[in-house]
Amino acid sequence: MRIYSRVMNFSALEKAFSEHRFFAGKTWRHSPKPWTFSREHRAEFEAIGAACLAFYRAQERLYLASAENKKILRNGDLRAPWVAEILDRGKPPRLIAHQRSRALRGCVPPVLRPDLLICEDGFALTELDSVPGGIGLTAFLSEIFGCDAGMPELFFKALGGNVSELIAVAVSDEAASYRPEFEWLAEKLRERFCARIRVCHPAELDVRGGVFLDGERVAVLYRFFELFDLENVPAAEALFSAAEQGEVKILPPMRAFQEEKMSLALLHHPSLEPYWAESLGAKNFSLMKKLVPESWIVEPVSAGGLPASAVLLAPKPVRAWEELFDLSKRERELVLKASGFDENAWGARSVTVGNDCSRDEWAAAIRAALVSAEEKKSLYVMQRFRKPARLMYPLFDDGGNVRDEAGRVRICPYFLVTGTDSAELGGALATFCPADKKIIHGMSDAALLPCVF
Repeated sequence: MRIYSRVMNFSALEKAFSEHRFFAGKTWRHSPKPWTFSREHRAEFEAIGAACLAFYRAQERLYLASAENKKILRNGDLRAPWVAEILDRGKPPRLIAHQRSRALRGCVPPVLRPDLLICEDGFALTELDSVPGGIGLTAFLSEIFGCDAGMPELFFKALGGNVSELIAVAVSDEAASYRPEFEWLAEKLRERFCARIRVCHPAELDVRGGVFLDGERVAVLYRFFELFDLENVPAAEALFSAAEQGEVKILPPMRAFQEEKMSLALLHHPSLEPYWAESLGAKNFSLMKKLVPESWIVEPVSAGGLPASAVLLAPKPVRAWEELFDLSKRERELVLKASGFDENAWGARSVTVGNDCSRDEWAAAIRAALVSAEEKKSLYVMQRFRKPARLMYPLFDDGGNVRDEAGRVRICPYFLVTGTDSAELGGALATFCPADKKIIHGMSDAALLPCVF
């Protein structure tokens, strides 16, 4: 059934946002209408959600088989022990042991959010986030624009949907600006379902023989903190044990390999193609390869160097990453970014767009990636830059007048995992940035819009 939306006036939007401060101290542009997709696009999004869920499940099987050096094909002797080695690099031993524990087998994140750029030839899936912000904000915007697709209900269902159990949403200091949207979401769930759900700081949790919040046992802990930030999460070690012993269900599961951008680079690795084709199936594999730009893991060459006959798996045949310093601006249609287990891996903190910087800046970014890999064991990925299409959309100016403006768009659909093979579309957020911006993300001169299908 198609959901119909409403056209908003400037004063109504100003009033709605004045009553709910989702991001303290941050502002963005508004539009009188949501971003609109066709019914055909809805079917395309649903196919993307199914492919993303299949990818997470295939990724888990690959990682666990790799960790034990087992065959990764049903009827072949293909093995890939290097996959687990590279995904585990720089991770604490206790985290590695936890993510391999039997208690977590089959666990995938409850919310999957791909970042989709609208390009001239379709979508480009540049990242796949398993601890995404914007769940509450997207639901809020969808509600006020009249295009609510049931995000709160699906989020509750993805967490188990049991009204008799206490759900705690733990938001760390690092992610504190997202706490208001989780407070709003929790309030909605309490109103609609009498859900027992509370938002807290990780330090408020008492982890002894279970997980407790103000003396009440927590059945489900939704963590809104990144795994690189575990040192700042009190009782992290106890949380590992509680999850392994079945005393609490922690979502997303604390599995660092599910949060690495380099996983998308593995999708294009030629030696793994038989695995992805078999594990994803022809339809999902074809769709993922079409959506995900070519990507490479920026892994330093060993001290001994490459054999004379060898080249790096890189944007062009090279024997050292330093050979990419002198690429022409046209050849630098590449993006460099931290993979995951790093304080700079979220937002746009580590992103360098090659054709948007000087030769020296590009060389410095590659050097920094190589230093990070050597000193912190934190890897970067390099990805083909897919240029978003230049589109027009009506926006309000500061005076509340509407005018058509040029921009580029990122769509973030939220898929809620409500069953073994079910990822339901709960809503989508469009970020409409000025056309001169190369990196599309939340900023004061961007517009954040809910999507309607």
